Amino acid sequence: MQDRLAAEARAIQAQLDLVLGTFPPGPVTEGMGYATRGGKRIRGFLVMESARLHGVDMAAALWPACAIEALHAYSLVHDDLPAMDDDDLRRGQPTVHVRWDEATAILVGDALHSLAFEMVSDPQTGLSAGVRAELAHTLARAAGGQGMVLGQARDIAAESADVPLTLDEITTLQEGKTGALIEWAATAGARMARADPAPLLAYARALGLAFQIQDDVIDVTGDAAQVGKAVGKDAAAGKATFVSLLGLEGAKTRAATLVEIACDALSVYETRADSLRDLARFVISRDS
Repeated sequence: MQDRLAAEARAIQAQLDLVLGTFPPGPVTEGMGYATRGGKRIRGFLVMESARLHGVDMAAALWPACAIEALHAYSLVHDDLPAMDDDDLRRGQPTVHVRWDEATAILVGDALHSLAFEMVSDPQTGLSAGVRAELAHTLARAAGGQGMVLGQARDIAAESADVPLTLDEITTLQEGKTGALIEWAATAGARMARADPAPLLAYARALGLAFQIQDDVIDVTGDAAQVGKAVGKDAAAGKATFVSLLGLEGAKTRAATLVEIACDALSVYETRADSLRDLARFVISRDS
């Protein structure tokens, strides 16, 4: 699985570097390149694999794959800011606001957000105008006040809440903060092919929660040097997490069950979706 992820990551990185190479030089462009390097590219991989599953041209699929990675990078740059999580490290490197300054980091995030929609709607994709419009529209919904941003707002509110969130409330929060972009990525291939996205949506909903549960596990069991960012912050802040509510073993069991649900949702594709099944299993085995 890691070899497959690495291969797709190289293709996505090359395309992002090519596009950013056309931008005027300066701190914002440098910061955009800096913020989009590294990571496992799981969201981009989902776009590429869901496209492959539906017979979509890989050159066309590469554009929305880059778009989701640019959008994800924007969210991380802003998430790391002092007004949000106030993190100094990301992927083992200084965060953008530490490497440059807060103003530059905000602009880098803004520019990456715009780049995502530029790439997903670019005629160079070769996709029809209708498909590009649908991809852009659904990406906006996934990223905004009904999706990722809403989840982030709920996460911030939880930090100062008098009563810790319940399991259902955390699940709803993470379905937005983490799950919304994963759902968009996993269903992008079906949308490009004008196919039914329902099986991939069911897969992605289970996968997104499993992904977040594993993140909570890593925050408890991981080593900062290996993870590439600070760990133990949720426990130190007294935040409710899947681990704090289910216990470490209970959280691991829940994640494993979700992976089974995710894999079962792909039964309509038979063995053609084995790479997506492998990804689901990888998600809960990773340690960073």
